[in-house]
Amino acid sequence: MPMPMPMAMPKTRPALAALLLSASLALPAQAETVGTRIGPVPLQSGYPSPRATARLYDEMDFQRATQAWLWALPAVGFRALQQAQQTTLGTPNGAVALFRDLADKAGMLTPNITTLYAFSFWDLKAQGPLVVEVPAGATAGGVLDIWQRPITDMGQTGPDKGQGGKYLLLAPGAEAIAPEGYRTIRATSNQVWFATRALDPDPAKADATIRQHRLYAWADRAAPGETRFVPVAGRPWSSAQPNTAEYFRLLAELYRDEPVDARDQVMFAMLRPLGVMPGAPFKPDARQARILGEGARLGELMARANAYDKRFPGAQVYPGKRWEYANMVALTQEEAGRFQLDERGSWFYEAIGNSVGMQGRTLGFGQVYLETSKDGAGRWLEGARTYRLRVPANPPVEQFWSITLYDNVTRGPVMTPQGAADLSSRKPDLVKNADGSVDVWFGPTRPPGAANWIRTVPGRGWFPYFRLYGPKQAYFDKSWQLNDIERVGK
Repeated sequence: MPMPMPMAMPKTRPALAALLLSASLALPAQAETVGTRIGPVPLQSGYPSPRATARLYDEMDFQRATQAWLWALPAVGFRALQQAQQTTLGTPNGAVALFRDLADKAGMLTPNITTLYAFSFWDLKAQGPLVVEVPAGATAGGVLDIWQRPITDMGQTGPDKGQGGKYLLLAPGAEAIAPEGYRTIRATSNQVWFATRALDPDPAKADATIRQHRLYAWADRAAPGETRFVPVAGRPWSSAQPNTAEYFRLLAELYRDEPVDARDQVMFAMLRPLGVMPGAPFKPDARQARILGEGARLGELMARANAYDKRFPGAQVYPGKRWEYANMVALTQEEAGRFQLDERGSWFYEAIGNSVGMQGRTLGFGQVYLETSKDGAGRWLEGARTYRLRVPANPPVEQFWSITLYDNVTRGPVMTPQGAADLSSRKPDLVKNADGSVDVWFGPTRPPGAANWIRTVPGRGWFPYFRLYGPKQAYFDKSWQLNDIERVGK
């Protein structure tokens, strides 16, 4: 009888592990390619190749730059305006620039053409506490921090309610003082911006009221001297945020000696590999400068979409109509536990400043800003076409209403040989219809019989702000509604 074959003894575990390891080492390293929106990214054993790593870092930094452009709009708007006043307009900190008419305001983001503006900057850390003496009268303004958050209103919408008074502004970390006769307010940044407007319809009275403001250092209160007022006098200038790497230089300059809010620390951390750091000089290398420039170009286009084709809820003023609220930014720039990134980006891409008076929520005081980029059919407004807006009778305003046209690229006033692309209820020769409504026409040439006409520029897009000064109840309950702008002809 044959003997059974002896069974093979199993290999020991260490021997098996050694065998498997030897087999795996004999295999070639696994290579793969992952498809992405920036193209295929090659990997080697799961690791990006050196070339892929460089490409991924470039894309990471580019994405950060685009989003930082949107995030920093109010801060860079602050710095761009400050730089323009100090260098181009020759208005140092503490002096007050006066913007009277279209020529003065041509470099400003969406200014009104009707009222006199007065702006001044101050560094509370370098210059000490600031005193602002506000006269009684028809003014509305206040002081803002570097993110254009209001520190306090002044004038009709401020604590003085148009009766005037003395305001004392302290730096974030300054010693607390509360002298009698002053409204003492703690600022939220070292650098601050004073801005106000005169509301008297008489230009001479408006100018006289503005010039009664006084700005000086608390240390000079015993003998403050005269406040210097500097008329712009039509000099060319601009405060539009640049869509180049220069944008980030302005941001870095603003933060040479400013504390960083907790809410902004993450964004500054994202900008660090691009050479944008608070308290450090802005010296980007060639790669950083290239990516910052590319990010600024695309970021500006994103901002344009965010402003003119809003996707955040609540922007529509009237159901079924194209008018939108231009300013939906809370004073703190936060709402219901969230940061208003898109709302803030939309407003500060187009405009400068924010205050209680600019919120459009105060019955009988302040301003309402309504805007649209489209006609009633939802088509973009174009400078080569003709349109009509019928303003219904009895606009709900205590003071006046106005409509002003802005270039959709520069966001400054539309400039034509006609002059101001603006019309208001204060216009002496404003023509009304028999029922009290007003027809306003827009186009490159005056339509036959058009009494109230605003000229536009062929080849350029435009958008209007319709302002209501001192809104009445009919605005708030929407019993009075502004009509859409309608295209006339093909």
